[in-house]
Amino acid sequence: MSGGARTPDGAAVAHDVRGDGEPLVLLAGQANSRRWWDPVRDDFAGAFRTIAIDAPGTGDSDPPADGRYATRSLATAVIAVLDALDVPRAHVYGTSMGGRIAQWVAVDHPDRVGALVLGCTSPGGEHGLVAHPDVLRSLLGDSDQRVLRDLMFTPRHLLSHPDPHHVLGDPSMTSAARRGHRRASAQHDAWEELPRITAPTLVLHGSDDAFCPPGNADLLAERVPDAEVVVLQGARHAYFEEFRERASAEVIGFLNRHPLHRA
Repeated sequence: MSGGARTPDGAAVAHDVRGDGEPLVLLAGQANSRRWWDPVRDDFAGAFRTIAIDAPGTGDSDPPADGRYATRSLATAVIAVLDALDVPRAHVYGTSMGGRIAQWVAVDHPDRVGALVLGCTSPGGEHGLVAHPDVLRSLLGDSDQRVLRDLMFTPRHLLSHPDPHHVLGDPSMTSAARRGHRRASAQHDAWEELPRITAPTLVLHGSDDAFCPPGNADLLAERVPDAEVVVLQGARHAYFEEFRERASAEVIGFLNRHPLHRA
């Protein structure tokens, strides 16, 4: 459903709502639609009103009207959805580029965010740690999907969980939108603004994440006041799916410790 959500430039933002309880926004990774969350969505929908969003240019959402992508401007799509649903405050859980967008939601709209969860993401800029050049080069070749699978999951998981995988990119995206997402992610830089975050924050990362090096978790915790860090040993970029039992429990436990409305 789209629910009439539109960004300030008039672009429609598709989303859907599932579950009951305190609202929880789910933000997917670069060049992925809200289907990114399909394998684990039920973990949260039993306790929260989950709001999964197609970032502009993905799924059923329009691209930005001016064709320009930036993580800070993409954060306005989140606020547009909350406004359309008449949700004054929500928890926000963003992974990968979704975590970059979530940082700006928390920085620019502190009154709209309850608790914040940042997964497998980076503060960006000159301080953020990036993948090894060999990894980046491998993603430009014909074996892109195979390389992505290996970056997302361990070999053991792939043997027991064949395709389809919902974290390998949205096939409906245009080339222009895909390039826009890549630029937005690469140009993200919230380093100077992260200390302004007031939301209770949990940082999650896989110890074996070669796509977004795990040292980024410590960098985020260094900048976001009082942030907590959980590193999942052996996990790669899609820690939330392969290691879902522990990862989901960590998120749910954190959100329950930081309810929107305290007694």
